[in-house]
This record gives sequence, C-alpha cells and structure tokens, in this order.
Amino acid sequence: MPTSATVPSSEPELPILYRDQYLVAINKPSGLLVHRSPIDRHETRFAIQLLRDQIGQRVYPVHRLDKPTSGVLLFALERDVARVVNESWQADKVSKHYVALVRGYFNAPCLVDHPLRYQADKHGDAPGSSQPLQEAQTAFTPLAQIELPEAVDRYPTSRYSLVHCRPITGRKHQLRRHLKHLHHPIIGDPKYGKSVHNRFFADRFGANRLLLAATELQLQHPVTGAPLSICAPINGRFAKVVDSLQWRTALPTNWRESDYATG
Repeated sequence: MPTSATVPSSEPELPILYRDQYLVAINKPSGLLVHRSPIDRHETRFAIQLLRDQIGQRVYPVHRLDKPTSGVLLFALERDVARVVNESWQADKVSKHYVALVRGYFNAPCLVDHPLRYQADKHGDAPGSSQPLQEAQTAFTPLAQIELPEAVDRYPTSRYSLVHCRPITGRKHQLRRHLKHLHHPIIGDPKYGKSVHNRFFADRFGANRLLLAATELQLQHPVTGAPLSICAPINGRFAKVVDSLQWRTALPTNWRESDYATG
C-alpha cells in the first residue's frame, strides 16, 4: 500500500487505514473537524485539508464524523467515485460500527426505533423545532460492564458500560441522542451527557473527550465491487480508559491498538 507524502514537521500525519487509487481512509482523531463548519468558526485545521496536503492529492468526503468522535473516516479520490459511495450511503448499503462508553449498566442487546428531528447548528440553520421527525434506528449490543466504588453522583457506587453501536440510519448526533433516550448517555458528551460523570472520567482517567469511536466500515468497493472492511483501532485516551477498566479483551481484535497513539 502506498505511504503518505511528507507533511511539515509541525503537523503530525493522519493515520492512513486504507488506500488505493480510488479511496483513502484515515483514523480521525477526536477534536478534528472534517471540514469548515459554522459551529467552529475559529478552527483552522480540517481533515480534508490535512489529508490533501499529506498525500498531495484532492480528496472528496463521502460521510462525516462529529468533531469529538474519533475513528474511520473515508474519502474518495475522484468525484465520480464519491458519487457512487454517496449513493450506497443513501441506500443504507454501508454498515457502520461504533464503540461507546456509557453511564449505567447496559444489560441486553436492543434495537432503538426512535425518530429524531434535525437539530440546528449554532449559526445559519433553521430552528430544529420546525423540522419534521425523521426515521432513526440504531442497534446496540453491550460488550462489558463495571461498577466502581465511587460516589460520582447520588449513589454510593457508579456503573458504566462499553457498548457496540450500529446505526441503521444516519441522523445528526443519532448515537448520542439515542443513548440519551435510553438513559445511557456517552461519557464525555457535553451536550447530551451528565457533567459529573464527564468530570470524573476527565479527572480519574485523563479522558477529557467524547468516548465514542467509529471502529469499522463495511461496504462494497465502488469500482471493483469487492467487499471492503476498514477498521480503526481505538487508541489514545479512549484506549487508556478501556485498559484501565480491564475491557481490552471485550473488543474484537481489529478494534484494539497495541499502543495508545493520539486520539
């Protein structure tokens, strides 16, 4: 597989998970925007720009990840290829897999069918209350649970779970909103989570980020038609938390990283 081009030493390279003449996928770190957004007008670093400079070639995004979410981010290297992948995405022919660390015991697999309204950004969008409800489904499977002897909230102990999330539809903040709907908000989520648990993980584990990662994409290659699976091992601060809670073996091998790297 070709290696990436040299970038200025002041800008670390984005980890490339897959590359051929039509597609390139990176393991996006938490805190990096995919492209310019009115939500973060002050930001100057974007995955599109960094990857373009890194490989010396224009890239075309085919989906997005929220700024605080890490993991698999796929780009096309040609406009026509991007169109084909986008069509597959719109037809729900792409299987997306995430891992989240949530509050409470998540005891059993479930399918959430809970419609969501489009939510406005801070600038420029129409108010969310005026938007119609959109169909939204997510499949959840618990991977691990733990009870810590810590009175984080109003109980003498605190419970947390590691959950595999598979969105069937693709609505804005779907996983974060569905997990809040289930009363299992993601740790580190400033919008839908609970601040006392977010602070606990930041103070105890150094995890001052949203603990949600896109770990795998499965799709048909837009040119060859062959099945394609791209995995992004959990790394950085998220991996440190998983190891601290002794949950590493609860993850599939290709979703685990041997070192922590950045994320």
